Amino acid sequence: MEDPEKKTEVVLLACGSFNPITNMHLRLFELAKDYFNETGKYKVIKGIISPVGDAYKKKGLISADHRVTMAKLATKNSDWVEVDDWESSQSEWLETLKVLRYHHQKLLSPDPTNSLQNAIPLTKPGRKRKQEPNRHDPVKKKNQSQDIKSVPQVKLLCGSDMLESFGIPNLWKLEDITEIVENHGLVCISRAGNNVQKFIYESDILWRHKNNIHLVEEWITNDISSTKIRRALRRGQSIRYLVPDVVQAYIEKNNLYSPESEDRNAGVVLAPLQKHATDSKN
Repeated sequence: MEDPEKKTEVVLLACGSFNPITNMHLRLFELAKDYFNETGKYKVIKGIISPVGDAYKKKGLISADHRVTMAKLATKNSDWVEVDDWESSQSEWLETLKVLRYHHQKLLSPDPTNSLQNAIPLTKPGRKRKQEPNRHDPVKKKNQSQDIKSVPQVKLLCGSDMLESFGIPNLWKLEDITEIVENHGLVCISRAGNNVQKFIYESDILWRHKNNIHLVEEWITNDISSTKIRRALRRGQSIRYLVPDVVQAYIEKNNLYSPESEDRNAGVVLAPLQKHATDSKN
């Protein structure tokens, strides 16, 4: 029988709007945990929900305070999934890679004073990365590979829509995609019949690191989405059993979603498209 101590520990990180959080968001964690545990090689020790900040500028995005509160209410009874508000509390939009680095760094050095400045890129044995100015590596070089190996792996948990968004021009930087799949890894929950494998095949970056992309098929299909929840709310329709009861009660108490809230950020270019389009011109 395999020694459980030898299993690779994994932390699942889900980034997104969670506008609002739904039962499907919570199911993603359960599906991924089952998948990893059934391999016999991994042990999932924690799940983290990281709502995006207001600076993301997505149409219909209500305030991060409300979205974080709803996520915390939804996970209150979970013994392994928690909500982290570090990303949502930043004044500027952060690339997903920086959020992954931050949580990896937190595991390397669980210091409450941790900050984005310490969210250093990971390095792999045999590869050298130029030292960035004003950056310091809090881990001693001689112990770096050993320490990185001993901490849990932080993997990005997502649906097939996020994976396929890698193909949208200016939404992601190619170097970010490379570092995410090479140094962290992806756990993609996809519905049976989705063409995620074809998308990976057609991407040289994803194909090169396909062994670090875990595809989990969702056999009990669930088509709940935040967009559909907001549409039902605007039309005065019930959302019971689509979101946790405590989330439904919070939405109703604060009258969160309306035609007016859906028009928020209308006509505003999404933050990553603004940033990466500008960077490409410089």
